[in-house]
Amino acid sequence: MSLLSRIRVVLVGTQHPGNIGSAARAMKTMGLTNLVLVAPEAFPDPRADALAVGAIDLLQQARVCADLDQALAGCTRVAATTARQRHISAQSYPPREWAQRLSQSELAGDIALMFGRERTGLTNEEIDRAQELVVIPTSADYTSLNIASAVQILGYELFLAAGISSLELPVHEPVDQAEMERFYVHLEQILARTQFIDRTNPRLLMRRLRKLYGRAAPDANEMNILRGILTSVTDALERERKARE
Repeated sequence: MSLLSRIRVVLVGTQHPGNIGSAARAMKTMGLTNLVLVAPEAFPDPRADALAVGAIDLLQQARVCADLDQALAGCTRVAATTARQRHISAQSYPPREWAQRLSQSELAGDIALMFGRERTGLTNEEIDRAQELVVIPTSADYTSLNIASAVQILGYELFLAAGISSLELPVHEPVDQAEMERFYVHLEQILARTQFIDRTNPRLLMRRLRKLYGRAAPDANEMNILRGILTSVTDALERERKARE
């Protein structure tokens, strides 16, 4: 059973239904699907649907519980999110460390991740149900964090810790050094023809250009563009020469 499928996102006493919809959207982008609502003030609600966008299915399958006992039933581990370290009975972790520790744990079963009310967060009694706290670092000048934003941050860290990526990132494959050398020869020829460099002493400028293009590490398509630019300069010079003749 994958880590993400074991995570139970528990929203306690959510006051605005729009935050439920936004949280569902944040969950879905990070592969989380198990949403549990404890005594929400308004749900179901069209305002939740409007902000869920493509995550309506999570709202439709969300479980609404009257209390935490129902919401946490069957969980082998409970974590509570809080804006500040105000509790001493549970170990606290930043999001990344918590998610990584969780991914390396051999403990089986569902894991509840609790988020509190918009204005007051979780009560001390609710936090007492958790074995650990997750504290999201924020600016000391303003510590308030929207519920959906908090869900997104924790979901992102869980997603990374689970080692899952839904994106096929493009692989950058630079051209080989032989192709780069041919480009440098071509570049030097054009710069000399346009008198941008002194053909008798081009070394310093060419050395700097080598560093520049070396950092860029162009791939085959990019190299075709660069060589095409140089060829277009050659063609323009030839047209000018013929026009003069």
